[in-house]
Amino acid sequence: MQLRLCKIVITALSFVFLLLVVFGNLTDPNSNYQFVRHVLSMDTTFPGNALMYRSIHAPIVHKVFFATIILWEMLTCALIGGGSLRLWRARNAPSADWKKAKGLASLGLTAGLVQWYFAFTTVAGEWFLMWQSKTWNGQDPAFRLFVFMGLSLLFLNQADD
Repeated sequence: MQLRLCKIVITALSFVFLLLVVFGNLTDPNSNYQFVRHVLSMDTTFPGNALMYRSIHAPIVHKVFFATIILWEMLTCALIGGGSLRLWRARNAPSADWKKAKGLASLGLTAGLVQWYFAFTTVAGEWFLMWQSKTWNGQDPAFRLFVFMGLSLLFLNQADD
């Protein structure tokens, strides 16, 4: 029982984190929109780099990218939140039911891994060379969030019965 409660708490922390992220993006969209705009424009990468053909300067594309990020965060938040609730309800259930209850939270945590690894590290970091920017570089936070959610996913799915 104690290990199950630990898993519920750790999973719920990802839900709370994403809830705050979504809240911040909805109440102060311009701050994070500027991040997306600068990354896609590649306007703070190394001067004269040969990969500038990748840059996107169309504001509509910036807004679509930003909206997609927020929608993905909302989806991930809902999956992890719903999964945390299912885990809570199954905390006293037999082993088979407890394992079944892990599914939604596992899906949500995986969705979070996809966002931080694919969208931020792969697309923004490598394709749009975010790593070259001293001002608009989100690779460290993306890595940190990938690790938190990855460890949470591993911990949640570790054998506990």
